[in-house]
Amino acid sequence: MAKLSPEVLTTIFSLQRRLIELIAETKNTEFSLFERHGETEETLPELEQIENCLERLRNPSSRLHTLTLRISEYYPIAPSAILELLAETIEQAQISADVVTANLSETRKNWRL
Repeated sequence: MAKLSPEVLTTIFSLQRRLIELIAETKNTEFSLFERHGETEETLPELEQIENCLERLRNPSSRLHTLTLRISEYYPIAPSAILELLAETIEQAQISADVVTANLSETRKNWRL
């Protein structure tokens, strides 16, 4: 089994937790916006943006899980290409989480949620 360093595993699991929490927060924001203002010409672009935010979170969450599982199944070491893909995925996931956090904050502010 290929072994990742404790630091990398901590980063992965912390990031997965952050992504999952942001997915829940994004769905909560979507629900609040829809419940308070409905689906109107004004809210439709915002609701679509929220759906895009969900995809920005789901994709890296899924990739992190899949890559971590695959790396754990390699023996004795994982190929460098997959380790590089993991590093890129971690970086992209962190950026996506930051962007979605900012978008949600702006949406809640604009719509007073």
